[in-house]
Amino acid sequence: MNLARLLLLVFKGLTHNRLAVFAGSACANGAQRHPSRAIGVLSGFLAIFSASPALAAGGAVPTLVADIGASLLVAGGLAVLFARIGIPSIAAFILAGVGLGPVGFHIITDPGSIEAIAQIGFVLLLFVIGLEIDLPRILASGRTLLLAGLLQFPLTLLFGVLATKLLIFAGIGGLLTAAPLTPLYVGVAVSVSSSLLVVKLFQEHFQLDTRPGQISLIILIFQDIWAIVATLIQPSLDNPDIVAILSSFFGIGILIIIAGVLSRLIAHRAFSWIAKKPELILLGAMSWCFAIVAVGSSFDPLLHMMGIDLSLAVGSGMAALIAGATIASSPYSVEIVTKVGLVKDFFVTLFFVGLGMSIPALTSPEIPLLAVLIAALAVLARQFVFFPVFYFLGIDQRSAQVSSIQLAQISEFSLVIVFLGLELNHISQEFAAVIILAFVITAILTTPLFEKAYVIYDSMKSTLSRLGFKEPGTEEEKAGHEVVLGILGVHRDASSFLAELARHQPDLLPHTSIVDFNVSLHPAIREMGPHIVYGDITNEEALLHAGIDRAKVVLCTIPDDLLRGIDTAALVRLVRHVNPTATIIANAITLSKVDKIRNAGADIVYMPRLEVGTTLFDAFNHAYDKEVELYRSRQVERFGDPESRKEVMN
Repeated sequence: MNLARLLLLVFKGLTHNRLAVFAGSACANGAQRHPSRAIGVLSGFLAIFSASPALAAGGAVPTLVADIGASLLVAGGLAVLFARIGIPSIAAFILAGVGLGPVGFHIITDPGSIEAIAQIGFVLLLFVIGLEIDLPRILASGRTLLLAGLLQFPLTLLFGVLATKLLIFAGIGGLLTAAPLTPLYVGVAVSVSSSLLVVKLFQEHFQLDTRPGQISLIILIFQDIWAIVATLIQPSLDNPDIVAILSSFFGIGILIIIAGVLSRLIAHRAFSWIAKKPELILLGAMSWCFAIVAVGSSFDPLLHMMGIDLSLAVGSGMAALIAGATIASSPYSVEIVTKVGLVKDFFVTLFFVGLGMSIPALTSPEIPLLAVLIAALAVLARQFVFFPVFYFLGIDQRSAQVSSIQLAQISEFSLVIVFLGLELNHISQEFAAVIILAFVITAILTTPLFEKAYVIYDSMKSTLSRLGFKEPGTEEEKAGHEVVLGILGVHRDASSFLAELARHQPDLLPHTSIVDFNVSLHPAIREMGPHIVYGDITNEEALLHAGIDRAKVVLCTIPDDLLRGIDTAALVRLVRHVNPTATIIANAITLSKVDKIRNAGADIVYMPRLEVGTTLFDAFNHAYDKEVELYRSRQVERFGDPESRKEVMN
């Protein structure tokens, strides 16, 4: 109903505010199809929403509905424009808030509406983060990544605090001295990277299961947990009372227990009832979220009714996060995450629009200059803290550096902490504007840094080696070692191929030489028998060191969408240059590239999608003929029992 009334509001605005729309249209027509046309049209819509008294009288639409409508309209329009020019949409949402708020066109001036918009987004953002905390993944990540996740945040926090104090000592940034807690907030801001931006880029580039992708995901999860701990301590920062801090943790512990018990007794059962009605999953998840928020906020009133003067109340954001985490482990978690994901962007948009509205006018050039400085500090923290921590804990030079570069941005969770800091009067609005602008700067830099991470690493690796960050040592080549098979890179295809080689021709494994940079796989590969060399498959010296020039057959299985700085055709040309007589087998991901790869020197070009298509067609025929058990038995006969099959990439 609200949506219908909102549309009616726009329609009535179009009829009652012809002059405003005419002005916008005239501006657009005068631009003669120039990009400013969008600005003219947008101006007309802004004029519609700015005429709130007349519109409200005509449609009796509540102010909050009109404000949310204006927020979505402007944020959506700017997001389309920003997507066209390659700027992250979050920057568009913040800019929309600036334009709508007191600093901009004064479309939304009611502080109550601004706070309501931000609070709704804040609660739902924390709920979604809770739903995505995957504890089993954390525990299964291995000792190296567990230690990296535990150490990275406190060390980066210390780096940020010390760097800020150094700036203050040097007399740079007067805003940094406005409040005693400012250095701590800078430290937190530069310590956490953006899950929204980084995970999206990994998904778009199909790199979630690469070594840098795995490192980044685990670090992001740990960062979210550290940020949660920061929000627990945050209310007591200006008056560090150990009793108050312990009371906060105690209240959160009680809420976790209550939410855990209720989730098993009520939530899981309720979701089992509505599991066959997908339209109710979203409603059930949202109801659960706000039920736990209500329970957490009721602790203090209940204690006061009992005559107990103790503060155990849990904030709405923390309660929402607990609500998400408790149902994330339910059998219906995937469906819940999927359904809530449908509205996540809506509420995230409102949250960032609300943040934009809180940015004060830039009365001094110090605000943008300090924002650039803190953005640079965030990028430097990845080199001076992230990379050394990753490297010295056992992650190889390449993966450690690439992951550090791809995590070089300020997190949206930092903005949540800034939002809470404003409410607690820990920081000034001007300093909050600095952090928000620094976030926008790093968000804009995220995509080019992500895409150029391997190029940047290549330009740095010789310097890193001279500074003592050596590449992993490799085995000494055996004298007269015969190389029958050379494999360039180990991913899914090569992992399955090695398993088949071990089953059918294990005598060839000692005569197999592999070049790969993912050192986490090297022990398992060596255990199988092949000779493994750490190196870049695009580097001629690495290929020669591994004996690829002596191999009779060379297998190139890494697809183009995972290769960096080279494609399969160019890689085949390099191999043919190194070894003119080898039989080269290479991977193609599209039909149009098959001839190109053959012309580059490949003798056999295979396409995984064609092989999968044949397998699926065979499975369909067995299913159609009701021979499912026969198909399963033939699968076991061909590939072995999946439970006992050993692959280096499981």
